[in-house]
Amino acid sequence: MASHQTIAAGLPNLWLISDARNDAGLAQALRALPRGSGFIYRHYHLDDPARWERFRALRAVAKARGHVAILADSALTAREWGADGIYGPPRSLTPRRSDMLHLATAHDLHEIGLANRFGVDAVLLSPVFPTRSHPGGKVLGTARFQSLSQYCQAPVIALGGMNAQRAKRLTCRNRPVRWAAIDGLS
Repeated sequence: MASHQTIAAGLPNLWLISDARNDAGLAQALRALPRGSGFIYRHYHLDDPARWERFRALRAVAKARGHVAILADSALTAREWGADGIYGPPRSLTPRRSDMLHLATAHDLHEIGLANRFGVDAVLLSPVFPTRSHPGGKVLGTARFQSLSQYCQAPVIALGGMNAQRAKRLTCRNRPVRWAAIDGLS
């Protein structure tokens, strides 16, 4: 398994996450991202055949731009579908496969501990700011995000209400933060 330093060197700084509400503009958004960005495909709203077809089309756009394509599903499905890795809660990412990226979601110290224990490649720490995905929900805010990120052994990706302006306000281990968005990039 590659070390976190090796993974961090090649891990994209910018991530687009799919959702039912940004589906219509995803291909255009993928083309607009800087080369070598990341794409996390969720599309939980589709049944399996339609989800596969949509992933296949968007993966082709992503790969043409040199993006990493991650699937929110099992490692088995990710391999069958040609994804570069998997995304989800830390426990859903086991067993660890060294041939693909493992991106864990975390919202608190407990989930960060699980991500550390399972040796994930990156942690999507959220929600940093208010988000349309969880209207009125509790957010971490800048100070709590920075405090929690210090416990992550893997690189941290900020998620939740993120856009370029908000990303500039955050740091992680005294460096600019990697970030991901649904609405903020589509």
